[in-house]
Amino acid sequence: MPRVTAAILLVLASALWAKHADAQIYTWVDANGTMVLSDRKIEAPTDVHVVAGTATIRTTRPADATPVDRPDDSIDTLVVEHATRHAIRPELVRAVIQVESGFNPRALSPKGAMGLMQLMPATARELGVINPWDPAQNIRGGTAYLRQLLNRFGNDERLALAAYNAGPGAVDRYGKDVPPYRETQAYVKKVNARAGSTSTTPKRTGLVIYKSIELIDGRVVPRYSSAPPPSGTYERIER
Repeated sequence: MPRVTAAILLVLASALWAKHADAQIYTWVDANGTMVLSDRKIEAPTDVHVVAGTATIRTTRPADATPVDRPDDSIDTLVVEHATRHAIRPELVRAVIQVESGFNPRALSPKGAMGLMQLMPATARELGVINPWDPAQNIRGGTAYLRQLLNRFGNDERLALAAYNAGPGAVDRYGKDVPPYRETQAYVKKVNARAGSTSTTPKRTGLVIYKSIELIDGRVVPRYSSAPPPSGTYERIER
């Protein structure tokens, strides 16, 4: 099976039991051809388990220790510590982590961004982050990088967030403004909304988000993108 950058999300319902919700099964296949079956949609990082007697089938069970909407106490302590050190609002750092990884220290993007604040390998090296999977190192490096961007763009959180997502060069190329990329504009709005930087309610703009599933280190992780995966099926969400 050809490798793909995101796992395939395929929603199936039994034809014989279509009227019964408990007969609905959700199934997808990851890039290595492993099939995962679940009786519910995957909306948060979820543990997967081998089905006895099979080589390539996995089932799901909710991950008890993975916070989604807010960090646990140990992560929040690190957020406050490093945000204070770099004179950044802790709410902004929490919001970046929420949007980037859903507070999953093992998150890995298709492009190779790692950990809570989704540091790219080159950025991690520049920031002296030896182990990007370690929450303490990741948050230290991520907040330091966010401070660099805030300094570069006159403490404008909106531009710093755009640069965090699309790169500072993209912000410069568009006259020190948020680039006209749908993904970046949606990212800035989502982080600002979670950080409490805006009091307005986003209007429907016709933005379409594509949801797929990845199998990473024994867990299934939902992924969202402004562009459809290059192959396979996915869930299309209107915004």
